Amino acid sequence: MTTATEVRCTSCGARNRVRPSPTGVPRCATCKAHLPWMVAAGESSFEDEVTAAVPVVVDFWAPWCGPCRAVKPVLEKAAAAHAGRLKVVEVNVDEEPQLGSRWGAMSIPLLVVIKDGREVDRIVGALPPAELDRRLRPFIPAPSGA
Repeated sequence: MTTATEVRCTSCGARNRVRPSPTGVPRCATCKAHLPWMVAAGESSFEDEVTAAVPVVVDFWAPWCGPCRAVKPVLEKAAAAHAGRLKVVEVNVDEEPQLGSRWGAMSIPLLVVIKDGREVDRIVGALPPAELDRRLRPFIPAPSGA
């Protein structure tokens, strides 16, 4: 069973409970703005979390990994900047070694980009923010009305 993740709206500050959705994207219950979609996943929730209507970046990381800690704020900013168009799923490989093994996470941080249910890119290591944005941009849909 998947659990809800609490997400704070970047527009109005309201707290929202967000569950995995294969067809929609989360919106704030108060102001209806798109929410940044960043969640943690484990073995029991992984498949639900990576099945999404938007591209998913899976971040394989560990708390002791300095480069992993450097990548996290960059991914948080990407989730906020591309709210409604990108989802970030975090997998702690210390807590979920079977997922790390299944996805070939031999070095961390490892970012796996999944679009339409299939892997489309794999980024090993901590890239500078501008380079990471350049690598992710081709997979993120343009904003509506753009």
